[in-house]
Amino acid sequence: MFGKKDNGEFNISGDLNTLIGKGSSFEGTLKVQSTIRIDGKVKGKITTSDSLVVGKDGSINGEVTAKNAIIGGKLKGKLNATGKVILEAKSEFNGELKTAKLVIADGAIFEGFCSMSDSKPPESKKQFHKTVPELVEQTEDTNEMKIAT
Repeated sequence: MFGKKDNGEFNISGDLNTLIGKGSSFEGTLKVQSTIRIDGKVKGKITTSDSLVVGKDGSINGEVTAKNAIIGGKLKGKLNATGKVILEAKSEFNGELKTAKLVIADGAIFEGFCSMSDSKPPESKKQFHKTVPELVEQTEDTNEMKIAT
């Protein structure tokens, strides 16, 4: 999990210099220049220039801005990651997620909205973006409808 590379695109490159340990709690705003790990409870706003790691006992209720995130515990609120987000097997995410890449492991719980900022529909799939009236034609002499192809 920690320091793991996935196809060379995800790397916790910064030093782990901030840790909220198990049994600890924090309420307020955290700004971190490097990687932060949460094993306790945080309520508020977290901003990090690198990665966020939430351990299996960690819990965040608030707004998070990070480059990458590995969620093993619970996050409720907003998460804005410019890189990659990984929701591990027993993690729970409830809220609004904006990221370039998302991995959801089997057993993770995701409830909310997700926006993939770097993804665009391929040219070949644009043909499927039609409205119902464009797809259904009604014949004039009967009340039959047929699907346009």
